[in-house]
This record gives sequence, structure tokens and C-alpha cells, in this order.
Amino acid sequence: MKTDIIKIFKCLADNSRLQILKSLAKEDMYVERLAERLNLSAPTVSFHLKKLEEIGAVSSRKEQYYVVYSLRCDTLSFNILDAILSDLQSDSDQDERDKIYKQKVLSTFMQHGKLKTIPAQLKKKYIILEEICKSFETERQYTEKEVNMIIADYHDDFCAIRRYMVDFGLLCRKDRIYSLNSASYTELKLTAR
Repeated sequence: MKTDIIKIFKCLADNSRLQILKSLAKEDMYVERLAERLNLSAPTVSFHLKKLEEIGAVSSRKEQYYVVYSLRCDTLSFNILDAILSDLQSDSDQDERDKIYKQKVLSTFMQHGKLKTIPAQLKKKYIILEEICKSFETERQYTEKEVNMIIADYHDDFCAIRRYMVDFGLLCRKDRIYSLNSASYTELKLTAR
């Protein structure tokens, strides 16, 4: 789409504009007719029409003494999902921002491989826990004591971190035996690239 999708959504987030589009879908109209139909003032309708024209949702033409507005179906007949996927930032841009954010969190909360403090915010806590998970081997089972020893290399409160890792689904626990959640491990390998 030529027009910025965010501008389209912002413009269409107004009930009066949607009512104008609904009226124009039935027939072409001039400002005064739309104002009468929608019980709005003519200047208000003109303002909304200008906004709709800016995003290409309506077009205008001169007919005698009036400016008549028409709905531009070509602009509005788009698949929302396609528009979102094509117009918003590329996945690589988003991935790069995620990578920078993760690095910032790690540098804020970790120093020389040690966790200074456990983040309170869930998203940051998850990033820290993912980092700790990298110390576990895939498809290996660990006793609780082994898990505690690995986590203790990062932080003294290994009980809380172990519990968070289980709660977040990064570690699986059965009969006091722990293993790295294979689905989480696959995701970790992909994000580590």
C-alpha cells in the first residue's frame, strides 16, 4: 500500500469518519448533504473529509456549485493482515531491536557473568532466565543439587531463580529431576544467533 497503514488506522479510528464512509458507500454526496444526514455541522464534515482525502479513502470532483465526494474503494479494499505485514517494520528490524534490548538488559543486570539483582519486570526477568538456561545441556537430566550449583554461579538466591525457571517453562521438573524444556531450548538457540 502506498499510504502509511498507521495513518489509515488513525484516520479510521473516528466514528464520524466511519459514518461518512458508510454514507459515501451508498452514494456520492456533497458536504451539506453529508452534514444533514449525519447531524453534524458542515465545517466538521469538511474537516473529516479532508482527513479521509489525505489517506486516499475519498476523492472529490466539482459539479456545478458543489464539491461532490466519492468513496475510493481501491484504497479501502485491502486485507488488514496483508497491510500490517507489508507496511510495518520488517522482521529483521524488529529482531535487531530485540537483540539490542536483550543486550541492554543483560548489561544492566549482569556484571562479569554474575547477576547483580533479579529484575522485577517479567520481560527482563525472562531475558535473564534465558541467559542462565544457556548453562544447561539439552537432553540431560539434573538433580536439584546440580541445578542449584549451576544457578549459584549466577546468583546466591538459586531457589528463587530455579522456581522462576520452572514457572516460566524454561526448566521441566518431575520427581525432583530437572531438564531443559526442549521447546524453550530450540527458541533459545534461534535467538542466540
